[in-house]
Amino acid sequence: MFEFFRKYNKIVMGVLFVLIIPSFVLFGVDRYQGDQKGEKVARVDGHDITRPEWDQQHRNEVDRIRRQMPNIEAATLDSDAARYATLERMVRDRVLAAAAAKSNMTVSEDRLSRLFAEDTSLASFRTADGKFDRERFMMATGRTPEQYEAAVRSDLATQQVLLGVSGTAFATPAQAQATLNAFYDRREVQMVRFNPADFKSKVTPSDADIEAYYKEHASQFQAPEQADVEYLVLDLDAAKKNISVSDADLKSYYEQNGARFGTPEERRASHILITAPASASKSDRDAARAKAEQLMAEVKKTPASFADVARKNSQDPGSAEKGGDLDFVARGAMVKPFEDAMFALKKGEISNVVESEFGYHVIMLKDIKPAVLQPFEQVRAAIENEVRGQQATQEFAKAAEAFTDAVYQQPDSLQPAADKLKLTIRKASNVARTPAAGVTGPLASANFLGALFAPESLSRKHNTEAIEIGPNQLASGRVVQYSPARAVPLAEVKSTVRAQLVDQRAAALAKAEGEAKLAAWQANAAGATFGAPVTLSRLDAQSQSLPVIEAALRADATRLPALVGVDLGKEGYAVVKVVKLVPRTAPTAEAAKQENEQFVQVITAAENLAYYNLLKERFKAEILVPRPVDARVASVR
Repeated sequence: MFEFFRKYNKIVMGVLFVLIIPSFVLFGVDRYQGDQKGEKVARVDGHDITRPEWDQQHRNEVDRIRRQMPNIEAATLDSDAARYATLERMVRDRVLAAAAAKSNMTVSEDRLSRLFAEDTSLASFRTADGKFDRERFMMATGRTPEQYEAAVRSDLATQQVLLGVSGTAFATPAQAQATLNAFYDRREVQMVRFNPADFKSKVTPSDADIEAYYKEHASQFQAPEQADVEYLVLDLDAAKKNISVSDADLKSYYEQNGARFGTPEERRASHILITAPASASKSDRDAARAKAEQLMAEVKKTPASFADVARKNSQDPGSAEKGGDLDFVARGAMVKPFEDAMFALKKGEISNVVESEFGYHVIMLKDIKPAVLQPFEQVRAAIENEVRGQQATQEFAKAAEAFTDAVYQQPDSLQPAADKLKLTIRKASNVARTPAAGVTGPLASANFLGALFAPESLSRKHNTEAIEIGPNQLASGRVVQYSPARAVPLAEVKSTVRAQLVDQRAAALAKAEGEAKLAAWQANAAGATFGAPVTLSRLDAQSQSLPVIEAALRADATRLPALVGVDLGKEGYAVVKVVKLVPRTAPTAEAAKQENEQFVQVITAAENLAYYNLLKERFKAEILVPRPVDARVASVR
């Protein structure tokens, strides 16, 4: 067959040309490039945001947040809600950028230059001669200076879009007071509760009642879907194991860092100091030197007198009374001229006069503790761990590529990837689609579990792709056994069904009793009995539920006292007697001013949001992927 292609290659090429070229003409090149461009997840002003762009932006934001908060849980950043929040911010940025472009909003070079000059964070990237270190900036920020400048310019331009709204927002004190009073005003109330527990003894459901309730609420009595899985984790520790380090490398590291694997040489000296600060006049410094030289000659002539001479003449208050003794010190403890002189002496020798920033010293070396270096074999394991750690990041990048390829190329088993990278296959039973409380590692990652429970993973039991579950952590897994959600037989949950039915009917009886009492007391309040009065508000709930507070505050304050009924659902029913309105304590002038300012901020935020929504409509912004159920996470920026 291959001989045919070699012999008639021109004919084959012609046939292929005839077959393929018309399809480009009819369907366009985009049809062939569609998969490479990626799925469209949002659109703003006719321009698409693709899933690869979204993924990259989310990775950038995750990296930024991890640098700021190293201890943040990976599951928090890995959730569908966090990813969706990233997409929403991308859409917002593009809407504002489109508005800025259409309005021809620009930033002057003078303003940009002034902003960069005032940015203290940029000063750290300047060398001693004032030049900008481009390479260091790119390593630290992951962007070129040009990209950074473009981003700042864009941010300043888009800020101007909202400035016209936020810069003009205001609220009068009367508006602020009317709104704030809704939170601060209080009501004095009395209550009587009708608790379901008091009515349970009156409920005696039959077997038929229990079976009917079970059928009506079948979805509540489901055993959740579960899977037995196996998975691999590649992290820095795993990458270290694949690093080959020779004994020669370890010994070289040991020799170059010997001071770290033992005790450095220490020396004990005494000194005589004649002070002469740098600010002293030349004549004073000359006199100090002459005095030091005189004392040097004296102690060199009679070394045994050094301590007595130091006590009588040294001007170092810390050591003079101890005969000049400075105890044992290692290199780095003293100023350099003193240290150089001390480490140049032999035991018992006395130096010439040594000048330092403190004055003039005469030094006598009293003792030497030689450096003690731990034997190589004792520290070999620690050295190997350090060397592997230094190389782990680079090795992880290589291993990550191999890991990704291995789990994809042989999708039916994790064993080849485990063997190639010396990883251990881990197993877990009864894994659910959502992370269990307290679980850690890959099984705490919503993305990883989502990949495991994807339809293809469940049907074909193939490896998932390599999924990032944390900084320098990848995981891949596969489903070994899958149990879909199923209805639990009534016999297994009958006691639970009965308890729920009793609770439901007891709550209904409590509500009926409460409503009857409310009607009776509204007709004749004389027979009503209530608990002790309490004063509550939206800011001070007094352990009361929100429905009770809302009912009390919504009662007509001009017609008090008033009775209101509150349906508490499973918790029964309450009759609330609103006795009187208790106005808030008048704030101080300063507090009132702060409250008004905070209220203006709320108004500004609301107006900005309304204007942004208008811009979204104007530029036809839409998100094309569904909002996840748990997308209530606040945006982190």
